[in-house]
Amino acid sequence: MLGEGFTDRTLSEGQIRQIVTQAVAAMDVAGKSVLAIVPDHTRTCPLPLVARALHQDITAKGGRLDFLIALGTHPALSPSQIDKLFAVPTGKWLQTFGASRVFNHDWQNRSALRQVGSLSEQDVYEISGGLFKMTVEVTVNKLIFDYDRVLIVGPVFPHEVVGFSGGNKYFFPGICGPELLNFFHWLGAMITNPRIIGAKRTPVRATVDRAAAMLNIDKYALCMVVHHGELAGLYFGRPEEAWSPAADLSAKLHVVYVDKPYQSILAAAPPMYDDIWTAGKCMYKMEAVVADGGELIIYAPHVTEISYTHGKVIDQIGYHTRDYFLADWDKFKHYPWGVVAHSTHVRGIGRMEGGKEKCRVQVTLATGIPQSRCRQVNLGYRDPAGINIADWQGKEAQGRLYVPKAGEMLYKLSNPPAWQTFG
Repeated sequence: MLGEGFTDRTLSEGQIRQIVTQAVAAMDVAGKSVLAIVPDHTRTCPLPLVARALHQDITAKGGRLDFLIALGTHPALSPSQIDKLFAVPTGKWLQTFGASRVFNHDWQNRSALRQVGSLSEQDVYEISGGLFKMTVEVTVNKLIFDYDRVLIVGPVFPHEVVGFSGGNKYFFPGICGPELLNFFHWLGAMITNPRIIGAKRTPVRATVDRAAAMLNIDKYALCMVVHHGELAGLYFGRPEEAWSPAADLSAKLHVVYVDKPYQSILAAAPPMYDDIWTAGKCMYKMEAVVADGGELIIYAPHVTEISYTHGKVIDQIGYHTRDYFLADWDKFKHYPWGVVAHSTHVRGIGRMEGGKEKCRVQVTLATGIPQSRCRQVNLGYRDPAGINIADWQGKEAQGRLYVPKAGEMLYKLSNPPAWQTFG
């Protein structure tokens, strides 16, 4: 494993380029084809810098580099969005990346996928701790089999489904088909976001790693740890070995501990979250520090859609707690489990009492989504024009918190209750 990371400083461009050069040398790319699996615009990282360094070093050795965007179920990026992702001026791709091509992953296109195996009933039973006993098909974008080397290039942050993002998660769900994706998202939802997020070893991570072991390819990872937009850490190796120290560093840099919960939190979603499917991370990262009976406001005037991919399904099922769905599972089990899981993550912890749903906190949208639709999907509404950020800024002593770029930093209680701890 190559690389380094720090809690008190960031890597210089020279250090980053040196690690990339060492990584390219270790992969032995002379005359070889390399596919880099990269994140879309919903992840903060210096992708343009790292991608340019990779292209320079790989082509200098006579290798070829292409990119595959790990979209999961996110919408495909347009040519102009791809240029923006890589910070390439319009019409300047050839001058920047030469013959390198960029592909969007399409999770719904069966012809673009290949089955690499299945998780058996016994596998699933053991991994899930007895929660499930079922066979799960494992499919992946078949492009990866056309290359001599496959390199994951992406950041590591606390994550609501798997614990920490990055590593083999770029295969599953980044470039996989719906079966495994839906299964392990619901597995994470069954365990619940507050218990999963920020935990390094989880049943979902075990599922992802077990599936990745089925990929008979030469695979590597460059795992980034981003702090305030710059790299605090960069690690290279096989996906599991590069991800591990990155997750350890993320746990030190991306978690904010507070002594008591807040009655009201205004979580401002950055522009990179363009629907609630992604802006829901504001809730995922803050849920643990909202007081019982409190309110979490997702403040995103730029957001006008629930989900560009899954909006119709969410309109049908709404946003509810895990126990709401389990109380009438025969009604909901036929919906995509990944969408049901997202619903529970946004709505948060709750329970059923006398056939009625009791949510621990109120989740409110202050977005460009109309009040009628917010009510339809069981979320609160506030007119974003009526939000005065100053009412939350510097008001921690009064039980109010403002988070200006919510979604990547995880907030946790210093002494969390049992329902927030894993294991």
